Amino acid sequence: MDSRCRLLWNEVRHPDYKGVLDRLLQAETADRAVRSVNNQMLAAKFPVHRDLAGFDFDCSPVDQKLIAKLAETTFTEDAHNLVFVGGTGSGKSHLATALGVSSIVEHGKRVRFYSTVNLVNALEQEKAQGRAGRILASMLRLDLVICDELGYLPFSQAGGALLFHLLSHLYEHTSVAITTNLDFGEWSSVFGDAKMTTALLDRLTHHCHIVETGNESYRFLHSSTNAKAHIRAREASKKGRTPGTALPRRE
Repeated sequence: MDSRCRLLWNEVRHPDYKGVLDRLLQAETADRAVRSVNNQMLAAKFPVHRDLAGFDFDCSPVDQKLIAKLAETTFTEDAHNLVFVGGTGSGKSHLATALGVSSIVEHGKRVRFYSTVNLVNALEQEKAQGRAGRILASMLRLDLVICDELGYLPFSQAGGALLFHLLSHLYEHTSVAITTNLDFGEWSSVFGDAKMTTALLDRLTHHCHIVETGNESYRFLHSSTNAKAHIRAREASKKGRTPGTALPRRE
């Protein structure tokens, strides 16, 4: 009997129960990890899926090394904050969402995405129903809260005060990432009170990474580039040649 047959015969006579159990435990652990990620992604309520691979850093002034460092999510361990500042369409929401997705998938963090206006509406609603504090309590159990598009749409001064108190209580407990098209000097127009805004900025920017995405529209740049390529292709087809093919020279 050759060696392979003897090994097979030994496995049949003396099955490796420990090895089988180890493989079953590994499979169960992997399955739980996948289910946990899926559940956390659902709980985060991202409006769309975004990742860093889909962001074109060559067309943006964003510091790619800083984003790569933030993707390690060590900032959440000390409850440091992020503020993405830039014009409409410059990639603020893309980056914030991508970091949130990466935090869950790669590092098992707990994340929640909010449109800032919807968050303010929810705060006003829970107060009107006599349930104030429930949203804050849920956020204190998270690693990262994303507040998207601060200043994009207006809300009441009372709503601004509720948002101020919420963010103040999250200070040094839960990381907050805010995307906005407003400079810090313009935030008082959102909250309606200069002193309150100053107090909030003191807390928010105490331990904070500021990411400037510029004022040029990332979406417009890509859509216009695609449109130009489409026009060139259409014009070329009318002339019976492929794009980029030079016309024959006349002698």
